[in-house]
Amino acid sequence: MPEPTVPELLELDRRHVWHPYGPMPGRQEPLVVESASGVRLRMADGSGELVDGMSSWWSAIHGYNHPVLNEAAREQLTRMSHVMFGGLTHEPAVRLAKLLVDMSPDGLEHVFLADSGSVSVEVAAKMCLQYWRSLGRPAKQRLLTWRGGYHGDTWQPMSVCDPEGGMHDLWTGVLPRQVFADPPPTEYEESYAEHLRELIGRHADELAAVIVEPVVQGAGGMRFHSSAYLRVLREACDAHGVLLVFDEIATGFGRTGALFAAEHAAVTPDVMCVGKALTGGYLTMAATLCTSRVADGISRGEVPVLAHGPTFMGNPLAAAVACASIELLLGQDWLAEVNRIEAGLREGLATAADLPGVTDVRVLGAIGVVQLDRALDDAAMKAATDAAVREGVWLRPFRDLIYTMPPYVSADADVARIARAVCAAAREG
Repeated sequence: MPEPTVPELLELDRRHVWHPYGPMPGRQEPLVVESASGVRLRMADGSGELVDGMSSWWSAIHGYNHPVLNEAAREQLTRMSHVMFGGLTHEPAVRLAKLLVDMSPDGLEHVFLADSGSVSVEVAAKMCLQYWRSLGRPAKQRLLTWRGGYHGDTWQPMSVCDPEGGMHDLWTGVLPRQVFADPPPTEYEESYAEHLRELIGRHADELAAVIVEPVVQGAGGMRFHSSAYLRVLREACDAHGVLLVFDEIATGFGRTGALFAAEHAAVTPDVMCVGKALTGGYLTMAATLCTSRVADGISRGEVPVLAHGPTFMGNPLAAAVACASIELLLGQDWLAEVNRIEAGLREGLATAADLPGVTDVRVLGAIGVVQLDRALDDAAMKAATDAAVREGVWLRPFRDLIYTMPPYVSADADVARIARAVCAAAREG
């Protein structure tokens, strides 16, 4: 069949393709990408290239078409693209598990490989609930989190997303009923720390775990909070016999200026979820890491297995690329690159604070956020996106936020352009 034209592709897309967080058919016409290289997306309509300010939803930290990652994928394809993980194992998965254990906070010794970030949170929740069942305490089956969070779109993860105003408030009353603390303040406040301690203590007999996004809340609102609260959670969970889970899917692999956000507080959780940048944006893969305490507790129970086994668990192709991505990250001065991007975003976004309708501008690591005083409707969202495109940048605003998470390989000129685009989008949105 002849290759369809861009208008034909868009018409087929409109008729058949259901895009994320959108109706069917979609209300906004998507841009068609022909190819990508470095930090640039080439448009299929011949209009040129856009600098990607989103790292493909925060995953493509090394940019696109990277020769090292391409070669890892090609080499693995000559061996095997997939083999079932039940009863079999292979070098890429074993090597990936060892890399993750070595780079993660001390004490996380065991790795369960999953398909996506949301599934890794499902696995984390299942681990925590089964741990307490194995210890003869089945009443410990609820999770505690703080408001403003986002943990994914499958069932248990949706239950610990903010139930009021979050993306999944439609399912309030259907999802498991969890325990919610108030949103964490930006700076440390002892009164809020006491709020966390009191809530964990009051619900300890029914809590399996506390789960939070450490330091940065992602898709729930791109809010930052003091790392000291992580120490408060660790101490309170230890005092009251509750497991602690960190969702590092968005924050892992250097995004906040530490390899994992837990390092800002020198805290080790009992369970940690990673994803997104794990494969450098090449293939879908995530992982749930846990301590020996959790693994041994489950393995000594009446049902001594974790009954979870995705078809593509431990996919060799994804594992090989993930190993290459981690080695590429650790083989360079990634912190200097993140710090450089942070400095560029601080400088470039400083003027946004003076724009009408802007309530806050915040930067941490390779994350820049401009918060507006209103949620963007469809028309405002299109205006903001179009303004960024006119600056030669791809951004995807949501709700009341114009934000960016650039690839770590973004040059200074690219970071400056991204910042200009964020300001333009905030001005037009």
